[in-house]
Amino acid sequence: MNNPIISQIFTDQDFSNKKLSSKEYDNCTFTNCDFTEGDISVVTFLECTFTDCNFTEVMMKQAAFRDACLFDNCKLLGANFSDCDDFMFSVAYKGCMLDYASFYGFELKNTQFIDCKLVGTDFTKAIITGSSFINCDFTNAVFEQTNAEKVDFSSAFNFDIDPIQNKLKKAKFSKEGLIGLLMKYDLIVK
Repeated sequence: MNNPIISQIFTDQDFSNKKLSSKEYDNCTFTNCDFTEGDISVVTFLECTFTDCNFTEVMMKQAAFRDACLFDNCKLLGANFSDCDDFMFSVAYKGCMLDYASFYGFELKNTQFIDCKLVGTDFTKAIITGSSFINCDFTNAVFEQTNAEKVDFSSAFNFDIDPIQNKLKKAKFSKEGLIGLLMKYDLIVK
């Protein structure tokens, strides 16, 4: 087994179309790195920060993100987080593009999303309880049988969430956002 890589800084690295070599990165910083169509499967990231990185179509089977990993201004188009190891999964997303990402059936409790685009993102059967979506765009995002209890959607927009098909107990919404809970009824609200 490879030794863990501890407290290293990776800048402008091209990991695209490659398998990440080490099995564990602890307290590392990745800045402007390209993981496009790369493979980070079975790699553990502990307390790592990813800034301005591209994870488009990255393979992440059993990848582990623990101890508050941060994705800051990253591109995560089509990233399939439902393939990740959910044991102690702990991340935050700030200013990220998560279009067409998948959290299908995944548990990401108490996760913070700030200023993120989640266009077409799949939250079907996900457990997102206690999470916050601050100023996030949910255009065409999918919520089916999602447990979104105690989630803060108060500044989120463009969502279409069916309160009958999803658990929303104690979730927070703005008055303006309530229309997103009524979309299936095809109402005209003025």
